Amino acid sequence: MAISLTKGGNVNLSKEAPGLTNITVGLGWDPRATDGQEFDLDAIGFLVNEAGKVRNDQDFIFFNNLKSDNGAVEHTGDNRTGEGDGDDEKIKINLASIPADVSKVAICAIIYEGTARNQNFGQVGEAYIRVVNDNGDSEIARYDLSEDGSTETAMIFGELYRHSGDWKFRAVGQGFSGGLGPLAASYGVNV
Repeated sequence: MAISLTKGGNVNLSKEAPGLTNITVGLGWDPRATDGQEFDLDAIGFLVNEAGKVRNDQDFIFFNNLKSDNGAVEHTGDNRTGEGDGDDEKIKINLASIPADVSKVAICAIIYEGTARNQNFGQVGEAYIRVVNDNGDSEIARYDLSEDGSTETAMIFGELYRHSGDWKFRAVGQGFSGGLGPLAASYGVNV
């Protein structure tokens, strides 16, 4: 049974699923009724070092850079509507192949052109992030986001991180105003 996390909570993935190597991080959401403009949320992954910064531009995983340079992290593609049930966007991660100098993978989402369209995460319902063990497709952990980022157009949903040789997942739910630019800059990427 999946562990349901609250903001700031974490789970030791290595202990919950011994031998864990391949996971899928699924993000889902349902746009609320607004003025009729389409919502396009985009999942993003940042592979960062101990200093919290990417090592190079290949560590910025999104719809225009679907794979990390060694293939350990792969975005499965852009869903532009959020329609339907289940995960809207997924990031597949081979934990065993994450380079030793990467200490964390931050999983984020932005609202594409959110500021220009006057859209924010307060207008997005049922947002969640979940970690699935690819061996058996069992959900290990899930975090259902609240409306903490109600005026924000970018948000850190959660983080996978190494601690004492184990992989852990932390539910973050931290918003960033201004969209992709400020979020990416916080991880050392200039967009």
